Amino acid sequence: MSQASMSTPVGVMEPTTLDPALIGRQIAFQDIPLVDLSALIDGSDEVAVAERLGWAAEHVGFLYVSNHGVPQDLIDRMFEMSRRFFAQPLEAKTALHIRQSSVHRGYFPTFEENTDPDLTADLKEGFDLGRHLEPDDPDVLRGLPLHGPNQWPDTLAGFRETSDAYFAAMRSLGQQILRGFAIALDLTPDFFETKVDRPLAQLRLLHYPPQDGFVESKTMGCGAHTDYGCLTILAQDPNGGLQVRNAAGDWIAAPPVPGTFVINLGDQMARWTNGRFAATPHRVINVSGRERYSMPFFFDPNFETWIDPLDSCVTETRPAMFQRVQAGPYLLSRFDATFSYRKDIKPA
Repeated sequence: MSQASMSTPVGVMEPTTLDPALIGRQIAFQDIPLVDLSALIDGSDEVAVAERLGWAAEHVGFLYVSNHGVPQDLIDRMFEMSRRFFAQPLEAKTALHIRQSSVHRGYFPTFEENTDPDLTADLKEGFDLGRHLEPDDPDVLRGLPLHGPNQWPDTLAGFRETSDAYFAAMRSLGQQILRGFAIALDLTPDFFETKVDRPLAQLRLLHYPPQDGFVESKTMGCGAHTDYGCLTILAQDPNGGLQVRNAAGDWIAAPPVPGTFVINLGDQMARWTNGRFAATPHRVINVSGRERYSMPFFFDPNFETWIDPLDSCVTETRPAMFQRVQAGPYLLSRFDATFSYRKDIKPA
């Protein structure tokens, strides 16, 4: 028996100590932008809300949104479905392993995805859902990557119905937020609509076990990374753990705020805006002593959408900084880099 196991009784967690580099600075809540979306959603003052969204995206790098129109009851039911899913025996979860899906849907166990693979191993498990498409869907028939069916946990009553309702609500909210960003960028309000009408949208359910003892960067809930696509809408439970690096380069604790979502911008939005809206680095360290659950919704463009720096974001003092990329292949390249199961996939 090791000295560590002798000194800590079974079932009792050691006191948690963070490597100083992992401590998120606590700042006054009013320093983190919170944008009320009600006037954008009901159309009563889209421009005013768009200005606040644009300012937060450009000057801070992340924000909370309130009065977003998603019923709290639906959010609560989705969290309950997530807890029920992860409470299943490992055998039941691995029966839906993501490697069994040709379109990157399903369960992944601890350490399967590592968002900063050169530095950290991610202490989390997850379940990925996308737009469920039947075999006769035109994009499925032509073999478009990442287009197809979800894997469903058939033993959990109500899981599919709740997931479908939550996914639809998130997709609608994502479209509203992109409308606000379009106005903020001096584009037509519907600029993004045709670019996200068949989106690579993904609902991810995540479970983070608590960490104890001395926590350093080689193992944490989720390593530092930027999201790969356009827009992320995050629901988090009350246990905290999210840290976001703001535009000043500081790691900031982003605590849960009742009735809000956290908004991250991803790599493709940074490319579209020529760096004016930066992709937001973030990480998760769960030292709450409790199980942590979160639900990011990744609202990303259609597979074949080309991402070019917008004319309104390219100037003499800010020349184009990014090469043109296509949304789907870019997303696939990031999955290939961060999911261990994809390293066994041979190119077609």
